[in-house]
Amino acid sequence: MGCGDACPVVPGHRYLDWPVPDPDGAAIAVVRSVRDATDARITTLPDTLPST
Repeated sequence: MGCGDACPVVPGHRYLDWPVPDPDGAAIAVVRSVRDATDARITTLPDTLPST
């Protein structure tokens, strides 16, 4: 989820890149779809993280 810029890579870290369409000027249904997809990813993210 970003602007397409390259980020520095730090060894030992996991990076996730979530392709998200730009909702600017999109129909409300598209904006809600982006919102819902992002919420679903965030909701399940803790289950994918290593336990500490």
